[in-house]
Amino acid sequence: MENKKIELSENAIKVLEKRYLKRDAQGKPTETPADMFKRVADTLANADLQFGASKDEVKNLSDRFYESITNKYFMPNSPTLMNAGRELGQLAACFVLPVEDSLVGIFETIKNTALIHQSGGGTGFSFSRLRPKNDVVRSTMGVSSGPVSFMEVFNAATEAVKQGGTRRGANMGILRVDHPDILEFIDCKSDNTRLNNFNISVAITDKFMEAYLNGQDYDLIHPNTKKSVGRLSAKMVFDKIVDNAWRNGEPGIVFIDTMNYDNPTPKLGEIESTNPCGEVPLLPYEACNLGSINLNKMVKCVDGRYQVDWDLLEDTTKLAIRFLDNVIAINNYPLVQIAEMVNNNRKIGLGIMGWADMLMKLELSYASEEGIKLAGQIMEFIDYVSKCESVELAKSRGRFNNFKDSIYDSENYLYNKFKGKSSGKISDEQWKELDLKIKKYGIRNATTTCIAPTGTISMIAGASGGIEPLFGLVFSRLILDNTEMLEVNPIFKEYMINNNLYSDDLMREISKDGSLAHVNNVAETVKKIFVTAHDISPYWHVKMQAAFQLHTDNAVSKTVNFVESATREDIEQTYILAYKSKLKGITVYRDNSRFFQPMNLNSTEKKKEEDVKPLLQDYAPTGEIKTITCPECGNKIEMAEGCYICLNCGYSGCA
Repeated sequence: MENKKIELSENAIKVLEKRYLKRDAQGKPTETPADMFKRVADTLANADLQFGASKDEVKNLSDRFYESITNKYFMPNSPTLMNAGRELGQLAACFVLPVEDSLVGIFETIKNTALIHQSGGGTGFSFSRLRPKNDVVRSTMGVSSGPVSFMEVFNAATEAVKQGGTRRGANMGILRVDHPDILEFIDCKSDNTRLNNFNISVAITDKFMEAYLNGQDYDLIHPNTKKSVGRLSAKMVFDKIVDNAWRNGEPGIVFIDTMNYDNPTPKLGEIESTNPCGEVPLLPYEACNLGSINLNKMVKCVDGRYQVDWDLLEDTTKLAIRFLDNVIAINNYPLVQIAEMVNNNRKIGLGIMGWADMLMKLELSYASEEGIKLAGQIMEFIDYVSKCESVELAKSRGRFNNFKDSIYDSENYLYNKFKGKSSGKISDEQWKELDLKIKKYGIRNATTTCIAPTGTISMIAGASGGIEPLFGLVFSRLILDNTEMLEVNPIFKEYMINNNLYSDDLMREISKDGSLAHVNNVAETVKKIFVTAHDISPYWHVKMQAAFQLHTDNAVSKTVNFVESATREDIEQTYILAYKSKLKGITVYRDNSRFFQPMNLNSTEKKKEEDVKPLLQDYAPTGEIKTITCPECGNKIEMAEGCYICLNCGYSGCA
């Protein structure tokens, strides 16, 4: 089976060689992609030995894992591909650590952060427990320097630690909107040279949003005394958040009360932070154990037309849940506290990639009610099947240890949550029957679903990233002898050829801005099917995210793309719609709002070389891997030999 030919793009092979395959002391790969996939499949299947499986059963499971990954039906997160079956053995992507209001606590967390980054993970923090700037420190009678100053210390520590020897760690910094230092926090990344190892988000409360919508002031709460220490205009604060997001995409916002509404173990504490990309709300010392189904492959052709292959989607979901539970069983966590917390809650996050690909194959528009309806059906189906499989695992392996007093330890939790909200794929009665099974057997995992950005793994799988629309249909690239090469999305190309619409001249015209929207002589029906990120109004971006969020336990990574001419009011209205749509967070990016972008579809003026150099940092000792700014979402993007990979929005390509 390991001799099976695996189809991988040139970009996929490059990124595997640079970051995933085993290498010798000279940096030369000592395994092939097939070897890597076999290593991962064998290692994860061997976890079943802990639960009484025979060697033959393990061999069969390994074959199934290998087939699913090499067929690109399912792909685990990057650390699992890199480290499964290797000495490091750290398979989780990200972690959340607590930041306590004491010097000892703060620097203990910095130490733990360094250990996590060394193991290849990213980290999320809430700085909301720290006393505000200029607050008296009774033990010394000095004054506090405040959360933002300590973020600078975390940022410097991150800069000093290589992540897994290849890349620096990513951080999420969150502060509650009712913290007294919220105005300083909102502005802390207005200078693009500060806190470059952090994404930042404001934790927005329902009380704040009510004050904003009603034109009222709101209280600033001291984190220690829990008493009001002042009031601010909610509109003034909201406008400041919007203005900064309009300028450079940060801060993002998370709706912290909405996140806690779905906290599966509320007796263990409140959720305060997320992982660096915002899609996994976690308690302190919890970890992201993620993987994604490639919807590009979850279709079948019937009478010349594509349709969803529900049977394949069901089988892939079941297998992926077993795979991810096995990740927890064998993971070598960098801290004892993390190992304990993860094993007690067993949170996993199965998500998707290739959503834009599936829509194009089904000839459905991303910006349509039909597309929204299918999103609901797909995610409801995955959510239901994932939980059914988690119950099956609980029968043989046991329920998660903190099941008692969890949201599942109540009468008809799932039925009550989804009653009357069916997408038409799973009925209310099916949810009620699942509740009865959970009451009898428990459930293995406190969460089962999460939608990540899938940056590099979508490149490996040859799929569009996460639930994002395409950034462009056609790219124009210059190869070594300055010859122009057109890179055309394969699904778009197949459709155009099959319908006798393809021509090199048309593709060259599209490559000017990547979109069909402004191209003449192309039917409106074709333009609706093959929309790109900037063709889609913010309304449809938010509605699509909301359709997936309803049946996602954790959160949904999504960037709302704005054209350069978008106004602050456009972003404001998008945030309000996101709140009313019950999103757990939202990220926006206005085109060209960062002062350097490595690739542009349209012909903007190139920046001078001296303006570019300060943004480049050497990652590896050889200088082969650098970091610049993503042209789509403005986040950090890794560049290896001209190959771009954004870990936030999934944008990728090679120059």
